[in-house]
Amino acid sequence: MSGDVRRVRAGRRGVEVHRPDKVLFPGGEDGKEYTKGDLVAYYRSVSAFMLPHLRGRPLMLERHPDGLAGPRFMQKNTPDHYPEWITRAEVAKEDGTVCHTVCDDVAGLVFLADQACLTFHRWLSRTGHVDRPDVMVLDLDPAGDDFGAVREAARWVGELLDEVRLPSAPMTTGSRGLHVVVPLDGRHAFDEVRAFARDAAELLAARHPDRLTTAARKKDRGDRLYLDVQRNAYAQTAVAPYTVRALPGAPVATPIAWEQLDDPDLGPRRWTVADVLEQARTDPWSGVTGRGRALGPARRRLDALRG
Repeated sequence: MSGDVRRVRAGRRGVEVHRPDKVLFPGGEDGKEYTKGDLVAYYRSVSAFMLPHLRGRPLMLERHPDGLAGPRFMQKNTPDHYPEWITRAEVAKEDGTVCHTVCDDVAGLVFLADQACLTFHRWLSRTGHVDRPDVMVLDLDPAGDDFGAVREAARWVGELLDEVRLPSAPMTTGSRGLHVVVPLDGRHAFDEVRAFARDAAELLAARHPDRLTTAARKKDRGDRLYLDVQRNAYAQTAVAPYTVRALPGAPVATPIAWEQLDDPDLGPRRWTVADVLEQARTDPWSGVTGRGRALGPARRRLDALRG
């Protein structure tokens, strides 16, 4: 191989990585740069933790071929030149179909990293039943950079989900806020899931009207934290656990345990490609993500709380 191409072992395949020394991430607060080779090495190392959250899901791929300094491409359709062993999923859209990429193995992760895919945005449903999500996501979007408001809101969300007896798990987004993820049994349509998330968010906003809002328009939110439930819809996506974000320093969307909200060092960009593996090995979502629940009993409990 030439100096511009390196062959990387990824499971049972060898995958070519082109221009591995190309800088994709300029230095963050610590001044450290990250190259395409670093990105490939990260996704290869985190694959055992990340792939369970990707397998079988259509993806939208956020690509930066020239790094953060260059243009961004949000890729839905799978290019014809991708190798035949990359999984594809053809799904319906309003005026036809889209052939999404699906990442089922470590070789796929390495190949997509070579394509300068920095961030993996996943559907909340899987290819067998694309109209029925097996994950519900509440996105906690602060008005500014006050992570204290995010911690506070996350606790309230977690407490409400406990009240209706739904398991849940928080995740730093690697950007500004947190996601609270609820595993579902995949039997409910998107409209039903989004309606549940909306009603839960509106109940929380009614309980804490000075701190939380469900107003979609920024001008109506003031300095309140926005409880965003719009990702719970067909063809919408959410950042995948352990994906890198396209920001200086290469921060990572990181699953955490509920008790980690008390960590004074916690922030939305607490972990990067340099140190997230230690957190991943603690298995912070243990006992939660494998427990997909039906919404029926929780809906009855939520309705009782709403009065």
